[in-house]
Amino acid sequence: MTETQITSEVDFDAGGKQTGYLRVPHSIHRSAYGWVAVPITVIRKGDGPTLVISAGVHGDEYEGQIAVANLARQLGSDQIRGRLILLPTVNAPAAEAGNRVSPIDDGNLNRLYPGDPKGTPSQMIAHYHEEVILPLADYAVDLHSGGSSLIYPATLLRGPGHSPEEETGLKALTEAFDLPYTWVFTGGGGSNSTARTAMGAANRKGVINVMAELGGAGCVTGDVLRQTERGLHRILHVLGMLPDHSPDATQGTRRVHAKGSIFAYEAGLFEPLKEIGEEVARGEVVALIHHPETPERAPDEVASPCQGMVLAMRAMAQTRRGDALFQIASDAD
Repeated sequence: MTETQITSEVDFDAGGKQTGYLRVPHSIHRSAYGWVAVPITVIRKGDGPTLVISAGVHGDEYEGQIAVANLARQLGSDQIRGRLILLPTVNAPAAEAGNRVSPIDDGNLNRLYPGDPKGTPSQMIAHYHEEVILPLADYAVDLHSGGSSLIYPATLLRGPGHSPEEETGLKALTEAFDLPYTWVFTGGGGSNSTARTAMGAANRKGVINVMAELGGAGCVTGDVLRQTERGLHRILHVLGMLPDHSPDATQGTRRVHAKGSIFAYEAGLFEPLKEIGEEVARGEVVALIHHPETPERAPDEVASPCQGMVLAMRAMAQTRRGDALFQIASDAD
């Protein structure tokens, strides 16, 4: 058994449907023998693959949390073939607080893998996710969004296939999720990945996996949530795990490579001059940074260092030097 201080209320090998908590020990003033509760649902019946669907790695990213919780509530063992492991709020303290990072140890979970079994609560969660849960999986889907500070359209993220089997699996997941955009990484991944993310953890364990960025701005967008739930049902179906589901027609995805981000070099109020999906020319002014505290000062112009299209943009008007304002991408093909 992998070394861990976390105990599970669910049996990963049992059949049927179980819902409970991963108990992450956390001894504090008000609760000497207390534990952090990370919700988990396991649904298993018969032969089939194991799929892990996670959300809430960042606590202020909401569409994924709702979609995974809905699956946990709606699906039963009579509908599933194989094993489905659902983690709607992996970083439970951050999700409860609505923060990107955990309020109990300031842990940014998606920068902590492979974690530490004897570390802080966030480090213990990262370790358990990578060393206990992901080794059970054939496939994994990790759901994110732009959180409080960014806005993304519904976008799937996938790495390169390092074998014909991995490429076939990644293609199947991508086509099944069928989101408007697919951000394709040109490198990295594989069993030697050094990424400190949940995606990096899955790659190190040989799990065929994708990630998604789903909305943001600290709110829930109904259309993005519907696209997310539709895509998850389609993935379950294509893997043979939801045989009675009838998927609708594929809508198609635009494959892109990220070219870089545009950053603020002055503090002030951010006025975007471009919207998500719009084309951008190299050197084009894409934003203004205003300084209302100094009315006679003209706004600073922000120019794009590259050509492409806007894949994501800042959600907040108040901006400091070093904040990302836009992410620019170009067509992968």
